[in-house]
Parts: sequence; structure tokens; C-alpha cells
Amino acid sequence: MFEFSRKTNLLERTEFRYPLQDVEQPQLFRNLFPYDEVPKIAFNRRMVPMNMPDDIWITDTTFRDGQQSQTPWDVKHIVHLYDLLHQLGGPNGLIRQSEFFLYSAKDREAVEKCLERGYQFPEVTGWIRASAKDFQLVKEMGLKETGILVSCSDYHIFHKLNMTRKQAIEHYLTVVRQCIETGVKPRCHFEDITRADIYGFVIPFAIRLMELMAETGVPVKIRACDTMGYGVSFPGVVLPRSVPGIIYGLFHHGGVPSELLEWHGHNDFYKVVNNASAAWLYGASGANCSLLGIGERTGNCPLEAMVFEYAQFRGTTDGMDTTVITEIARYFEEEMGYSIPPRTPFVGEDFNVTKAGIHADGLLKNEEIYNIFDTKKILGREPRVHISSTSGASGIAHWIRTHFELHESVDKNHPIVKAVKAWVDDQYERGRVTNISDAEMTRQTQQALHDHGRSEA
Repeated sequence: MFEFSRKTNLLERTEFRYPLQDVEQPQLFRNLFPYDEVPKIAFNRRMVPMNMPDDIWITDTTFRDGQQSQTPWDVKHIVHLYDLLHQLGGPNGLIRQSEFFLYSAKDREAVEKCLERGYQFPEVTGWIRASAKDFQLVKEMGLKETGILVSCSDYHIFHKLNMTRKQAIEHYLTVVRQCIETGVKPRCHFEDITRADIYGFVIPFAIRLMELMAETGVPVKIRACDTMGYGVSFPGVVLPRSVPGIIYGLFHHGGVPSELLEWHGHNDFYKVVNNASAAWLYGASGANCSLLGIGERTGNCPLEAMVFEYAQFRGTTDGMDTTVITEIARYFEEEMGYSIPPRTPFVGEDFNVTKAGIHADGLLKNEEIYNIFDTKKILGREPRVHISSTSGASGIAHWIRTHFELHESVDKNHPIVKAVKAWVDDQYERGRVTNISDAEMTRQTQQALHDHGRSEA
């Protein structure tokens, strides 16, 4: 069968069908995942086309996957962060949904208080065990959608569930049908997809879910979960590690529309942001993230990172309030006691701070030389310098300008800068090995200002 694609303006073949391969022994891809060695990235150089959806968005798992990796949060923390997510997403709701646990009384209280806010976005959704009782709980809470765990690798099917592939797919379909019959839209979390048999299990399962959607008229979302962070965004990588290959297969052969397709990744191999971006590029509308990237083990995709990926892809923030990112970071540290590594992009204390004198000299001459963008406008944070043995006169001049708002009136040759630099140099000549604190710099600059004013008098 051939159909004309309005997206590519090409006549495309569409009759590919992939039946379930109900193997007797699990396919564990030992050539890629030997376990006693580092996993392998293999290439077959088979390329799939980019397929950026008309609309892309972010979904949030801070209160589910993120929170389960933290010490328990108070309801007030959850509600305030939910408020901040709403502000960050802007009037166009680019942070589309946020998922919550419903297990405990505290979980449900947090959901109730977030629902009381009345926000359209982020939509509050659930995440539950796959049981009729829990589906009813989702409905009673007033939620329209819930996540359902449907593990799809043979590691899980054979070794955790103790089922065959056929048994697993029939069990999952029964559960998803129960969810629909309860009046709740299902979001199927394809756990461990980057170790799964994509064309032997994942695509046949996706086809069955799309058939169920056609039968019932209820949308069925699929979240492709890179549970162990094995996903790779490079072109031409062998499945099941290829993010482009997985998204292409689900869209083109599984028949899953982009708006029902979402990526959820982990950062075990430092690839979480690139993988989420690749999922967008190759056809998934949703990128599932958590604030600051908190989550199991190495964490999830940082939501704030995908805000800037979106802006780079689209050329606009489409109404997102990026200054809220700084407010979120401060709230985590000051109110929730969470320590953000200082060099974390966009949110760390030192992300736009330099200690090198040559960089500080560049900042003095033109801020754009060593600052990624106007961080004061976009994040409410001016570029700064920390004073150390390598800061030099330029670093000291920049620090004085920033902290005392003296701006162009102070350069590296100013007497005040020379006086403070002499003190800094003396500190390190005496054997100091730590940075100069802001408090020390303030005292020395004030003293130099006083002495300079007195000498001019």
C-alpha cells in the first residue's frame, strides 16, 4: 500500500507489518551489553529521516521520578514548585503536563492542592500501579490521564515478570483496556526500551495499542523510556540503542502519531539532553524531564536544559519565562536544602562565573566574548568573577564594577584596582591556596576606596 505524505510530499509505502516474535529465550543483546564490560556502541550506518513535529513540548516528572530519588518533600514544596513550573511554561503551556504519585495521603493532598490552582498547564496526571483499583483512584482524584508501566525489554519480561512476550503483551493490553473502561486516558511507559527487541516486541505492541485506540476512540500515549541511559543520538547506530531508530520505528511502523509519542531518558552515560533533543528531531512531540535533572541514579533530563533546547530549535521561547529558572534553583537550595553542583549549566552558582584573568579581561572589554548569552536578561544573573591567584587586575576590576556598580569608571589600571590587587597578590605569595571570598573583597575594596578618597582630598 502507498499513501501520499503531506509532510514530505512524497508517495510512501505504508503496508509494513511486524508480528510479535514470541521467542523461547530472552534476547539480551549480549554483543552490546556484556555486563562485565562497558556497553558497546555499534553502527550499521542505516539512516532514518528527521521528522520534527509541528508542535513540541516538555512534560515534567519532578514529582514522580524526581521526588522518588530525594528525601520526602513537604506538600508546600510540591505546590510551590508546581506554581513555578506553571510560570516557567508561559501562556502557551509549553510545559504541558506534570505527573504525580497517588500512593500516600500526602501524595493525594499535593495533587488536590495543585488541582485547586486551576491551571490548564501543566496538566496534573497520575502514575500508578497497573490495577483496576488504582485506575478508579485516578478517576476519583479528577485526573484525566495516568502513566502505566509496561516494561518492554526481555530483561524485564523474562527475568522480572517471569512471562513470555506473548503473555506480557496480552497482560498489558488487558490493563490498558481496564484503564480506558474506567474513563482514564492511558500513557504507556515502555520501560527499558533501549534494551528491547524493537521490531520483535516494541513495534508489534505499539501497533496493538494503536488498534485499541482506533477501537475505543481514546488516545493512547506511548512514552519511550531509556531507563538505563543506554540511548545514543548518533546517526547510523544499531538498535536498540539508537534514539532516532526507536522514534522512527514507533512513528513510521508502529503508527504512533507524534503528539502521542514522548521520550523519557536517564543520564547514566551523559547523553540525556542530546537524546531528548534527538527524540524531538525524529518525531516525538514530548520530552519528559525533571527540574535540575533530579531522578533515579544519575537523574533525568534537566527540564531547564530542554527549555533552552526548545528556544534554540524554534528560535523563540514562545512565552516561556526563563527567569523563573533562577527562582527555581534558589528555592531548591534555600528552602529545600538541595545542593546544586556549582558548575551546573544555567542553575549552578558558578555557571557564568570566571576565575581566569584573561577571561575577565574579555568580559571587561565586551561581555559577549565570555558569556553564553545575556544571562542578566534571560536568567536574571549577571556574569561574575571569583578572585583567585589567576584573576589578575582584570578580574579584580570586573568584580569591583559588578559588586559596587561602578561600571565604566573602574578599569584594570585604576588606583583602587591596583591597591586591591596588591593585597590579593600578597595573600598568595604568603602561601594561600583558597579563593578570596566576596566578604574579603568587599572589605579590601572599601578600604581602598576610603584611602583613595583621602589621598585625593
